[in-house]
Amino acid sequence: MKAWIDLFSTDYGLMSVAVIAFILGMCVYFYRVFTGLMDETGKSTKD
Repeated sequence: MKAWIDLFSTDYGLMSVAVIAFILGMCVYFYRVFTGLMDETGKSTKD
């Protein structure tokens, strides 16, 4: 329980949460970009 309190009440805990959220956002962004590029490449090679 102390770990959760430290995570959300200290400056280094909040920075850790921000970094984790940023990394997860980057994962979603890159997944969407790369799957879009793969779909686009797949469509152009089938012609």
